[in-house]
Amino acid sequence: MLIQINQELLDKTTNEALISPRRRAWFLFHELTEHFHRMLNAIEPNSYVMPHCHPDKVETFLALRGKAAIPTFDEKGNVIDCPIIEAGTLTVGVEIETNTWHSVLSLEPGTILYEVLEGPYIKADHKTFAHDWSPPEDEHDAGVAWLKEKLISYINY
Repeated sequence: MLIQINQELLDKTTNEALISPRRRAWFLFHELTEHFHRMLNAIEPNSYVMPHCHPDKVETFLALRGKAAIPTFDEKGNVIDCPIIEAGTLTVGVEIETNTWHSVLSLEPGTILYEVLEGPYIKADHKTFAHDWSPPEDEHDAGVAWLKEKLISYINY
């Protein structure tokens, strides 16, 4: 089977993100039991992705549309690096090594990232959240404000 990644699919996924309480949406190309996960991740600028790491899993993001910051943190929540990925530029993606604390901050409306992550999905060990040093996932506005403050020296708002 062939699934086209076209403007129609990107727009559909973005529209789902716009009406989602989390302000993001996925289009999955995989089953959760597969060992290779591929998805479109539509993420709006006011969405909070709580810092987390994936034990023993590599994750890759490619910007298909829009622009996003991908901050990495040390174990105390200090920013180590914050590459900006943007569709159509020299830096369109990043690969995140295993056990690396990271987040994603959309910098433009309609941002869509193609995400690849090792599977299978097992909730108990899929990811570890940074509960000790970051706002809870369900506090979107506080989380976005916290992340922007952390990234002030990396991003011009």
